[in-house]
Amino acid sequence: MYSILKQTIESLADLSVSEERKEVLNPLMDYIQSKVTNQEEIRLNFICTHNSRRSHLSQIWAQTMAFEFGFKNVFCYSGGTEATAMFPKVGETLVNQGFQIKKLSQEQNPVYAVKFDENQHPIVCFSKAYFDDFNPKTNFGAIMTCNNADEGCPMVFGAEARFPIKYDDPKTFDGTDLMNEKYAERSLQIASEMFYVFSQIK
Repeated sequence: MYSILKQTIESLADLSVSEERKEVLNPLMDYIQSKVTNQEEIRLNFICTHNSRRSHLSQIWAQTMAFEFGFKNVFCYSGGTEATAMFPKVGETLVNQGFQIKKLSQEQNPVYAVKFDENQHPIVCFSKAYFDDFNPKTNFGAIMTCNNADEGCPMVFGAEARFPIKYDDPKTFDGTDLMNEKYAERSLQIASEMFYVFSQIK
């Protein structure tokens, strides 16, 4: 794993996950544990309204933490109730925290390759609907990362289980002096919670 990213992960020890948040996270942990126990592949689709910020951060950190804790049969995806684009500040924030990101295309909805380790396959990120052909159709867990997606998607077709794990939108701070700080803060919150989930799996 890249050294700066390793340092970022080590710093998560200073960010405690509250008991209230653990209650929110534990059903996802139990789902992953049951898959590991049964030696089944684990597919996680993180869903937000526009698949532009929180769902990408969650997808990337979950995949990274699966690797950190040695789980090789975890495959993380993201999607929205509609497609827009991965917001550039998300990539910038992740680069500052140690990831390497390559922009693979130049259209309005670019494709990014996000790497956490020089020898591992990159995480492919672009904005898409949660039911896009790029994402799994069955046998996956749906993680709803925002209120709008949770309320707007009463059914996620093909999902085995659904987990409302919601995060405040850093978009609120776009164009303000707090923008960089709040994107970094949200990214680290998601990182610490995915660290907690995967650290508990046996």
